[in-house]
Amino acid sequence: MASVAGPEIERLIQLLARLPGLGPRSARRAALHLIKKRDALMTPLAGALQTAIERVQVCKVCSNIDTQSPCTICMDARRDPTTIVVVADVADLWALERANAAPGKYHVLGGTLSPLDGVGPGDLTIDALVARAHAPEVTEVILALNATVDGQTTAHYITDLLQEAHVKVTRLAHGVPVGGELDYLDEGTLSAAMRQRTLF
Repeated sequence: MASVAGPEIERLIQLLARLPGLGPRSARRAALHLIKKRDALMTPLAGALQTAIERVQVCKVCSNIDTQSPCTICMDARRDPTTIVVVADVADLWALERANAAPGKYHVLGGTLSPLDGVGPGDLTIDALVARAHAPEVTEVILALNATVDGQTTAHYITDLLQEAHVKVTRLAHGVPVGGELDYLDEGTLSAAMRQRTLF
């Protein structure tokens, strides 16, 4: 595509296009909107990005991202210290927090095992999780991992490693989503829902 602006604006468009969900056309629209709203959006955004560069860090306990380490969640005394909720990524942690669904503390693995992509146990924070699970106050580890092949492989691997920790290892239920219609669900979801049925 031919350049329609100076190199600085083109650079902004190229960087925006790298963001998830933004292609070249969406990035151009976003860049134009930012430029038009320079004082209201671009200047505060630049300041927020600079602050994030300087202050955001990885929590040394759970691998969450925050402006402090240990992170806000790890420092929250209201959280149940007996439960560790294991997630693959910070985005999964944020999703559970939005739903107010996890009562305990978290552990972010940094991904899932994927031999095809070259991701092995040493690339994830599995060793730190096992060490945390051996703490005397921990009684349950909840594996909140995606219901994908890589997610389930990771869950089985972690379950094997946690046998010596003498903690209850649970996983998220799989099945019919709230508001879902059976006719629109795939066979795997229906099978999982039938296997994990509960009393009404």
